[in-house]
Amino acid sequence: MRVETFDWQCRGMGTWCNTRHTFHVNLPMPTGLQEQKAVCTCPPGFYFLDGYDLDRGQHNLSCKRNSSTDGCTSKNGEKIDTLQELVSVEWEDNPYSTLSLTKTDCRESCLKDCKCIAALFKDKECRKQKFPLRFGRERQSNSGTTIIKVRFGSSESTQVSRGRKKQQGMGVLIGSFALLIVLALSAFLILRYRRWSYKKVRYEVNEGLVDDVSLRAFTYSQLEVATNGFVEQLGRGSFGTVFKGALSNGQRKIAVRRLEKVAAEGDLEFRNEMRSIGRTHHRNLVQLLGYCHDGPDRLLVYEYMSNGTLSNYLFKSQTKPNWEERIKISLNIARGILYLHEECDTQIIHCDLNPNNILIDEQGRAKIADFGLAKLLMLDHSKTVTGIRGTRGYVAPEWHKNLPITVKADVYSFGVVFLVIICCRRSFDSNAPEEEAVLVSRVYDCFKTKEISKLVPEEVDQQSLEMMIRIGLWCIEEDPAARPPIKKVVQMLEVLSSFPQLHF
Repeated sequence: MRVETFDWQCRGMGTWCNTRHTFHVNLPMPTGLQEQKAVCTCPPGFYFLDGYDLDRGQHNLSCKRNSSTDGCTSKNGEKIDTLQELVSVEWEDNPYSTLSLTKTDCRESCLKDCKCIAALFKDKECRKQKFPLRFGRERQSNSGTTIIKVRFGSSESTQVSRGRKKQQGMGVLIGSFALLIVLALSAFLILRYRRWSYKKVRYEVNEGLVDDVSLRAFTYSQLEVATNGFVEQLGRGSFGTVFKGALSNGQRKIAVRRLEKVAAEGDLEFRNEMRSIGRTHHRNLVQLLGYCHDGPDRLLVYEYMSNGTLSNYLFKSQTKPNWEERIKISLNIARGILYLHEECDTQIIHCDLNPNNILIDEQGRAKIADFGLAKLLMLDHSKTVTGIRGTRGYVAPEWHKNLPITVKADVYSFGVVFLVIICCRRSFDSNAPEEEAVLVSRVYDCFKTKEISKLVPEEVDQQSLEMMIRIGLWCIEEDPAARPPIKKVVQMLEVLSSFPQLHF
C-alpha cells in the first residue's frame, strides 16, 4: 500500500486498526502496507498473534481471545461474558442477524446469543457479528454504538481481582526465586543433554531418510559452492530463504532453501519436507532433489523453476497469461492438490496454498511447492487439529474457529487462488476503490448483480467465465462440508479446458 501516514485497523479474528486519514479502505491485514508502518490494536479481551505473510513478504498480525473457555456458560451455569462499548468502531462485514431493537435490548440479545461476539447499534437496528470478525476499523464519523463481548478472565474484565493478586505477590516472588535456583542448577545438565540429543537426532534423521526416500545427501560446503556463497536470492518463506544454484559445472540449475530456525520450527519443517516431498512424485509438484543435514545446518535442494512464483508470473511479468493459459494453470494446481489428497501413499494437507507457494516452469506448467506446513494424516484419519497456519487472505474460516482441519481447508485456499488467477488481480488491491479492494467480496457482488464481465481484463466467453466464477465461489463456501472435493473441481476444469474459446 503506497499511501500517506495511516494507522490501520486490521482484518482477522477480532483484529482491527484505526484510520486517522480521511481516506478509508477495508484493509484485510496491515501487511498491505509496504512503505509505511501500520499501528494495529486488538478489541478488548483479545491479544496479538504475529505471523509471517508469504504473499507480501512481511509480518502480519491477527488477534486471539485471551480466554480459552468454550461455550457461553461456566460449568455451574453462570454467565462468563460481559459487554463493553467501543467508541467510533465498526465492522463492515455482513452481520449474521439484523434486528429492530432498542440499545438496551440489543445488548441483552448479544449477551444471551452464544454466536454473537459483537454488535453495532445504529439507526434503531441491532447488527450482530460472529467469528471471525473481519473488516474492523475505527471511523470518527460512525454515529452508532459498537458493543463487544468480553470474557471473564481476560485482562479487561479482571481488574477487580488485582487486589487479591497483590496479596499473592509475595508468595509468587518467593516461589519464583526458588525456581530460578533450580533452573540455574539444572542448566548445565540441560545443555549437556541437548548436545547428546542433537547427535542422536542427526544420526536418526539421516539413517531414516535412507529408508524413506531416495534423495542425495549434500554437505554444506558443496551447496555453498553450488550457490556461489548464497548470493542470488530467489525468495523468502516463513522458515528460510531460497537461493539459486547450479550442479554439474553449471549444467543443472537448482533452488536451495536454507532453513533458519533450526532449533525449533526449522527442524520440524525439515523432517516434514523430507517425509512429504520425498515420497511424492507428480508433474504438478516441485521435485525435491536432496538435502543437507551437516552439523547445525539444514538445507533442501529443489528443481529450479525458471518462471518463478505464480504471484510474479501474474503481476510482475511484462506479458500476463491469456485466458487459456490461466485455465491451464488452475487445472495444474487442482491436479497437484488431488494427488496430495487422494493419490499419494499418505494423505497430505498442504495448509498454505497461495500464489507464492506455486511455481511456474519454463513450459508454463504450475507446480505446488513449500510443504513445510504440510500436516501428514495417518491412513485411518480424515481430520487433524493444529495451530493456525497459512497466509492471510487464503486461510479457511475453520482455522479461526478451532475446528478440525480437513482437506476442505485446501479446497478453500485453492478457491481464492483460483479467483486470483481468473481475475488476474491480487486477493487484496490497495489501489482499488474501497468497495472493490477485497477480491472475494468483489467477485460475489458482481456475480449477484450479473456483472461478471467487469472481473476480467479482456473479453472472454461469458458462459465459460460464469462457470469459472461458480466453481471459485463453491470452493470458498464457509461450511467445509458444502465445498466440493478437489476431484470434482478437477473434473469440471477438465471439461472447461476442452471447450473452444471464442475470441472477440
